[in-house]
Amino acid sequence: MRKFPENLSVKLAIRKQNKSLRQLPSSGTTIDFASNDYLGLSKSEIVFHETHQYLVDNDSIQNGATGSRLLSGNHKLYPETENFIAHFHKSESALIFNSGYDANVGFFSSLPQKGDLILYDELCHASIRDGIQLSNAKAYKFNHNDFDDLERLILRNQNAVIYIVTESVFSMDGDTPNLEELVQVSDKYNCYLVIDEAHALGVFGSTGEGLVQMLGLQDQIFARIMTFGKGLGCHGAAILGSTELRDYLVNFSRSFIYTTGLSPHSVATILMCYHYLEKEKQNIELLRGNIIHFNQEKNVLGLKQLFVRSKSAIQSAIIPGNENVKSIAQKLQERGFDIKAILSPTVPEGQERLRFCLHSFNSKEEISEVLRLLSTFVFMGHG
Repeated sequence: MRKFPENLSVKLAIRKQNKSLRQLPSSGTTIDFASNDYLGLSKSEIVFHETHQYLVDNDSIQNGATGSRLLSGNHKLYPETENFIAHFHKSESALIFNSGYDANVGFFSSLPQKGDLILYDELCHASIRDGIQLSNAKAYKFNHNDFDDLERLILRNQNAVIYIVTESVFSMDGDTPNLEELVQVSDKYNCYLVIDEAHALGVFGSTGEGLVQMLGLQDQIFARIMTFGKGLGCHGAAILGSTELRDYLVNFSRSFIYTTGLSPHSVATILMCYHYLEKEKQNIELLRGNIIHFNQEKNVLGLKQLFVRSKSAIQSAIIPGNENVKSIAQKLQERGFDIKAILSPTVPEGQERLRFCLHSFNSKEEISEVLRLLSTFVFMGHG
């Protein structure tokens, strides 16, 4: 075997030195405060059995899609599921992609053209940034949730076609922008507003429809990206928008065109998860109650200043220093709680954090206990 390139070995060594080397975790039986499975649907027996029965009833005995959707992979479950998603989200159309990463890369690499401008929140997800890098358009970031800064950038580039990009719930901070104000800014300058709702689906709205729709803003958004690997506990994503947007993506989005489609089982799981959202409200209500309880408990324990303000299922405690935050995470893990430390360079240096993901299946007692332990470790040392 050829020796590994020395310049790449140096990069790995730097990560080890900075205590930021990523390693795949082993699965365990600790209490889940780490996964994005907000409603517990990844382990839902109801969804599992309904998916199986749906495939049997529809005589769908096929393990794979067999090709890209433009060749042989556009099996009959696709149009049924996309029509249901579009109706659920009050959208003209929906187009399923294999993942949220594929959807963002496919959208931003194909829609904005040379001479156009992309203005994106500085904390947007890596998949959005990667898609923007593949675009021929110019791009500038604006300060996080700072629409004065956004407007300043718009006024400097008013002759361009402008795409404004943000997330309804940010994956590291768990906070949300003022979407009503953002829509006003977008409308004022005739911009195209794109919202990634990855961490809002299943969390916001009476049926988990997301923050945009909960606020009744869906008709003023150019495109919404809904990701299924979080609140729905399965796999894939959909881009919501006009029929013309869908037609454009089918023709020009390379991450859609040049990849094998999802299997019938994967698409059926997406459909059954949406049926679950439509019918079952209990898990959404349990999750909402746990978010409220978490925020109340952190205030009682004097931890409020440690956390980024969030009303979502993502709660982040800022604990600067890779070694410091890893040490506290390890202590919590040793006591049976799966809490992940988010290190630089994933987040900026000095913004290292413990990221708590709340779920419908977490008990109030578990939430209180993990915050009590955190309070002990932060205020009395790590012993």
